[in-house]
Amino acid sequence: MKKSIRIGAGLGFYGDAWEPVLASIERGGVQYIASDHLAELTLAILQKDLQRDVSLGYARDVVPMLMRLWPAMAQRKVRFVCNAGGLNPAGAAAAVRDAFSAKGWTARVAVVTGDEVMAQLSDLAPAHMFNGAPFDSVRERMVFANAYLGARPIVSALQQGADIVITGRVADAALFLAPLVHEFNWNLGDSATAATSADLNRLAQGLAVGHLLECSGQGSGGNFGSLDAWKAIPDLAHIGYPIAEVSEDGDAVIMKAPGTGGRINFDTVRQQLLYEVHNPNRYVSPDVVLDLSTVQLKDLGQDRVRMTGATGHPRTVQLKVVGGYRDGFKAEVTWGFSWPDAYDKALAAVEMVKSQLADKAVPHEALFVEFPGLNSAHGALAPMPDAAALVDLNEVWVRMVLRTRDKKAADGFGRLFPWMGLSGPAYTCGFHGLHNTSELLGIWPALIDRSLVEPNTRVELLQT
Repeated sequence: MKKSIRIGAGLGFYGDAWEPVLASIERGGVQYIASDHLAELTLAILQKDLQRDVSLGYARDVVPMLMRLWPAMAQRKVRFVCNAGGLNPAGAAAAVRDAFSAKGWTARVAVVTGDEVMAQLSDLAPAHMFNGAPFDSVRERMVFANAYLGARPIVSALQQGADIVITGRVADAALFLAPLVHEFNWNLGDSATAATSADLNRLAQGLAVGHLLECSGQGSGGNFGSLDAWKAIPDLAHIGYPIAEVSEDGDAVIMKAPGTGGRINFDTVRQQLLYEVHNPNRYVSPDVVLDLSTVQLKDLGQDRVRMTGATGHPRTVQLKVVGGYRDGFKAEVTWGFSWPDAYDKALAAVEMVKSQLADKAVPHEALFVEFPGLNSAHGALAPMPDAAALVDLNEVWVRMVLRTRDKKAADGFGRLFPWMGLSGPAYTCGFHGLHNTSELLGIWPALIDRSLVEPNTRVELLQT
């Protein structure tokens, strides 16, 4: 009989719900939870935290999450892997250690570092990955740069006996691949033992498993967008996050904990399989290049789908880097107008604000205008109602966003609005954001040779 293990999905982003994770631990028979706290832009949020307090810079939901999950994890010997360390993995580990110590709990916590590459990026000055812009255009404004690490350091942490592994910017699916490599002794490939085609296919299967689980409830019927089919997804209020039962040859069955809401079927799984995939034949990760075109899905019924057939190709010599740079300021205001002529009033108010900006010579690079409920979801692609329908609208809301390099201009944007309460079109209401200035951080994606990153990775094991 083939050995198999079960890995449960943790969070899909910073701030996601963890009650479904508890259901997977208590009822799903999992041995591992892999939790992805870092969406593409999350490091920019964490950078702002770090600027305010050098002890922060990590996804702070990891502490209350683990405080909720640990008693059930400890009882069932479930291990936890996450990238909640963000820009400060050591800070995250220290916070978990302190919280556990206060409860008298004992756990081995591993910290993975080495993804921070500001110095290398400054020396190499890589062009923007997508538009080719020169690095010198942002050099003086860069505030962070982190490479996407793969599964290898997590495997090392698990081999050292870690109960909880906290990393920085590790590729999402690698969080799930690492326990499989550890448990089944899969070959990640190095200069001494190059990965064979069979090794690569197993890694590809593991990566595909990670891709199916990395978005929490989206892999089990959440966010399901198939016409009216979403209405048939049961009990989303108590959704169960996906679980993968994976055998040592890489074959996997996707399921969820008994008694939970959501749906695991051919359609929900294939939707997640293609999520954020630009080229299905070449889904690049730090550990293997995955060809999804050979994947086969078989609906087994009763919220179970088998996945087989992923094809792997050798990993690339470069790693992706996500960098962040200061990119000015944003100020936004939302307000509304009521019937009659709500839309015409909103248009008139927008022109009044534009006139004020011109009269006061307010420096700005862009002024964005949208009408929530009419075109904010799809922008220019959204067909506007015809003239007769616009006249009869009960209310129309307006959102205006000013982008500027000048913080004073951003701070003053909200002062262009209150006077319209008495002196503008009739029946305005609901001003929101009059004092809402925030700094913008631009994202700088780039490629860097992995030989400049991986030798600097470190695993430190702490005992709570």
